[in-house]
Amino acid sequence: MIDPAVEQMLLKDPKSYVISADVVANVTATNTLEHAFMVLSKVGYSRIPVLTPDDRLQGMISLAAISEYLLHVPGAAVEQLSRYTVADAMLPVNRWVSDPTKLETILNYLVDEPFIPLVDDDKVFQGIITRRELLKRINFLAHNLHKYYDVTAKEKVADQADK
Repeated sequence: MIDPAVEQMLLKDPKSYVISADVVANVTATNTLEHAFMVLSKVGYSRIPVLTPDDRLQGMISLAAISEYLLHVPGAAVEQLSRYTVADAMLPVNRWVSDPTKLETILNYLVDEPFIPLVDDDKVFQGIITRRELLKRINFLAHNLHKYYDVTAKEKVADQADK
């Protein structure tokens, strides 16, 4: 369980660590793999969300998934990318959140993922929560905790640190 004081500081402005859907690169399942490859290459991310036409989160696509898919295509070559769609190589979404204040869940997911999709109850894509943005909040906490709280070590903790 996250300490309530820490949680309060991290949640001071939850929107500060959510990157809005309108600025997150994405593709649809009907886009070609060539299009997805170009988007991924241009934005410099290793993977991006795949959305339905009505903005529901459908999956993920990555450069690795495209490469893996092409390895199984006879005569695999970059020219083949325009023959296949994102749906052919798309990865499932295993982790997402619908509430940006569920810090314990978000922190646990971000241990293994560079970002977590944020969706509403109907799975409409709202944005992403990145490890980078949350680490900025943790950095703020580390540098400003003393401005909000008087923090003193318990004697046992202080004694153990000296050993």
